[in-house]
Amino acid sequence: MKIKVLIIDDSALIRSVLSEIINQQPDMEVIAVAPDPLVARELIKQTNPDVLTLDVEMPKMDGLDFLEKLMRLRPMPVIMVSSLTERGSEITMRALELGAVDFVTKPKLSIQSGMLEYADLIADKIRAASKARVRSRAAHLVKDSDQRPGVLPMMKNPLMSSEKLIIIGASTGGTEAIKSFLEQMPSDCPGILITQHMPEGFTRSFAKRLDGLCKISVSEAAGGERVLPGHAYIAPGHSHLLLARSGANYVTQLDTGAPVNRHRPSVDVLFRSAAINAGKNAVGVILTGMGKDGALGMLEMKNAGAHNFAQDEASCVVFGMPREAIAVGATHEVGPLDELPSRVLQYLTQHGGRALRV
Repeated sequence: MKIKVLIIDDSALIRSVLSEIINQQPDMEVIAVAPDPLVARELIKQTNPDVLTLDVEMPKMDGLDFLEKLMRLRPMPVIMVSSLTERGSEITMRALELGAVDFVTKPKLSIQSGMLEYADLIADKIRAASKARVRSRAAHLVKDSDQRPGVLPMMKNPLMSSEKLIIIGASTGGTEAIKSFLEQMPSDCPGILITQHMPEGFTRSFAKRLDGLCKISVSEAAGGERVLPGHAYIAPGHSHLLLARSGANYVTQLDTGAPVNRHRPSVDVLFRSAAINAGKNAVGVILTGMGKDGALGMLEMKNAGAHNFAQDEASCVVFGMPREAIAVGATHEVGPLDELPSRVLQYLTQHGGRALRV
């Protein structure tokens, strides 16, 4: 059975290019296209698609308004098609909060040639979305209002906070998973380094949004800054993020080298640098995402003495990256997303004290 895709975009060119990309794939097909959400609403009833692609800015009904109604009344996997602008990135972050599985960006210059260059990425995202676990917006609201864990207690161990590190990797569904994880972190938690697969420009909006929601400080890594307790550093979309040392201090390092596992930033690159430069002082966390990026890097972390956690299948949007890490034997513990922050801090509390030299 082919994956049935409905394209919703007011641009006839984008509809045409996306249709061409999707219909060239052997395992998916475009079953309908719509110029606006009002037309799409009827087509959804008629065609029952597996995945929607949804433009952010459209006439008659804004993409966010349509997404909010869709996720409340008939939740299904949605991939947002966003512009590479500051406004586009902020709207896309909001769409992911509302329940969109993932997003792709429109090229700034030649739309047709640019989109065709993205063909493999778009197809991969649609495949992942077709397997995603999508909750209704009502379920999101219940969880947000009644069940969201609060900020965890302060750690009260300055040695541990300054000498230990938490290293996180994620992809599809990761923006909300990272948000959930960081919102529970107390202001004296160890420094956190994060690689989330995301294009340039979007990581800054992501970090800014998290910084306003969390007790800890969250920023896009600039490279060369000292890794401090109570701070999280997110890999910028244009570079790999690495952990490095400068004397007795941990510092961030950026690298614009070739993509790894087709990604830059790559989770494997971050995890491998943590294995080399932090060893037993690091705790690895791999969250929801498609593909296998991070699995081998996490195994290197384990072999260097790090203690690693993976998000369980039931709480993942896409159980790809955690599954691969578990399969290669890279993890020590597997658990639901809402329990991972407390389990990580509990492990650090029990294994705190002075850092082991690496």
